[in-house]
Amino acid sequence: MGDPLLYEQTARALRAAYDGETLGPLREVVAPTDEDGAYAIQDINTRHWQGEGRRLVGRKIGLTAPAVQTQLGVNQPDFGALFEDMRVPMGGVLDPSRCIQPKVEAEVALVLAEDITSSDPSVAEIVSATHFAVPAIEIVDSRIQDWKITFADTVADNGSSAFFVLGDDQHPLEGLDLYSCGMVMEINGKVVSVGAGAACLGHPLNAAVWLAKALGRRGEQLQAGDIVLTGALGPMATLNRGDDVAVSIGGLGRVGFKYGGA
Repeated sequence: MGDPLLYEQTARALRAAYDGETLGPLREVVAPTDEDGAYAIQDINTRHWQGEGRRLVGRKIGLTAPAVQTQLGVNQPDFGALFEDMRVPMGGVLDPSRCIQPKVEAEVALVLAEDITSSDPSVAEIVSATHFAVPAIEIVDSRIQDWKITFADTVADNGSSAFFVLGDDQHPLEGLDLYSCGMVMEINGKVVSVGAGAACLGHPLNAAVWLAKALGRRGEQLQAGDIVLTGALGPMATLNRGDDVAVSIGGLGRVGFKYGGA
């Protein structure tokens, strides 16, 4: 483990960067693959924000695509915290002034009905604990300049998280095909990304299992009511002011929002 004082300073700098002044890569504080140091910085900010009254409502999973893992030189996903004030209503408008260099990706979201107490759960246990699934959009952003990130950069920066949108249609997992379900994301009526459930760590439920295990190793657990964004089903797309974003996922339905005005 590195210098706790440097971690505190870096966490503070990341918080300040939400106002738009991005940072350079964090290599002088955490090496590109320094998982422990990066999560230590993330934890400092999670606790800080909770202390300010922000309500933790779940987790987001990132780096679920093998190609992205290869690009960043890692062999596992990462996760970040979701807070209630990160939620954009279905069909709502996201103010561009709240973002720096945003991108969007389409995902399957799970909402839990029960705590996941096992630190090594099976897919069946995840299914049993899940209340329903919905189509989701994650708006990712980076406080690191020009998205020049390593694994440690994105982990420290709360998984490069920003906002999320959940669809209104709630579906029990029974009968859903989350493996071969197709995904289409459109911006202003133009298709910008396509994918399928299998693109997310082989299956979105595999990603949820990974998250529960990762949290378990840290003495934490997923709880009833938590939202889990399981990871991208296809390539992300860049957002521009005035964009209308719509996502369709087979068996789950549609979700969308607008990114500010023209």
